[in-house]
Amino acid sequence: MKMKKTNLAVGAISLAISSIAFANEDRSDWPSSLVMGTASQGGTYYIYGAGLANLISQELDINLGTEVTGGPAQNVSMVQMGEHDFGLTTLGPAQEAIEGKSPVMAGVEHENIRAVIPMYSSIFHYAALEQSGITSVADLEGKRLGVGPAGGTNSVYVPRILEFLGYDVTTIDGGISDQGGQIQDGLLDGFAQAGGVPLAAISQLEAQAEVNIFAYSENEIERLLEEFPVLSRADLPAGGYASLDEDVPTVAMWSFVITHADAPESLVYEVVKTVMENSEAVAQIHRSAEETVAENYINNSAIPFHPGAVRWFEENGYEIPEDLKG
Repeated sequence: MKMKKTNLAVGAISLAISSIAFANEDRSDWPSSLVMGTASQGGTYYIYGAGLANLISQELDINLGTEVTGGPAQNVSMVQMGEHDFGLTTLGPAQEAIEGKSPVMAGVEHENIRAVIPMYSSIFHYAALEQSGITSVADLEGKRLGVGPAGGTNSVYVPRILEFLGYDVTTIDGGISDQGGQIQDGLLDGFAQAGGVPLAAISQLEAQAEVNIFAYSENEIERLLEEFPVLSRADLPAGGYASLDEDVPTVAMWSFVITHADAPESLVYEVVKTVMENSEAVAQIHRSAEETVAENYINNSAIPFHPGAVRWFEENGYEIPEDLKG
């Protein structure tokens, strides 16, 4: 009996050593440090990206840092060029980049971007000072509207949306935090955002002044859903901002974490595993991160999944369509 216990112990130690050796070998092609592109300060991407990178770094014992960027369009191109290891993007800019229509790298088909995990639905909404009398998108006619940094989802899609709806609005690019202050200074009449709710810049504005927060009319929503397939119906949730006591119907666009097609499969697998299997910790990053759950992979209609992501999802019972396997 004693001999059997000894053999079992030796076997367990050998197995542990083999596992460690395998783990070390498995990480041999992992970069020593990695970078994730987020967006400008004051936006949800900035907060979400920092929290996600910190979680992944701690759980996998790696060095994953974040970098302030212009947002989705720039992030897609940075990943395509191999300048960033990971990036945060909405589906619209990603799809356009894949088709060679990126405003950052026009004419270059971004064939090397791959989806990693679902983030959350970026909700389109607007804010203006109550004293302006602006309470609807139609009221923005002839006004000056901040749309965040160039290359972001807002700066790309909000002007298109307003033009499609027939409103003559002057849209102005700029840092999210800066534009919140410009509204108070009278340099802007309103502020548009598509992101996780609450957006820090709007919450800050709301804490300093009386603010109207609004979105599209039902007729406008129906027209937008027909014109822009990457949009989906959504609600700006009650309580998302202090002044919202009921849901506000609007549209949204899903966000995904992306990486390069050449990223090590084992690295991407472990990143997906870490995020998807720690949903409670992820949800603490930001209210919108409650949507960062495996089931929401189905909201990806444009970006091929990285093989490492495909492996984790399919091992856990989620079927990835063949045309979305990168």
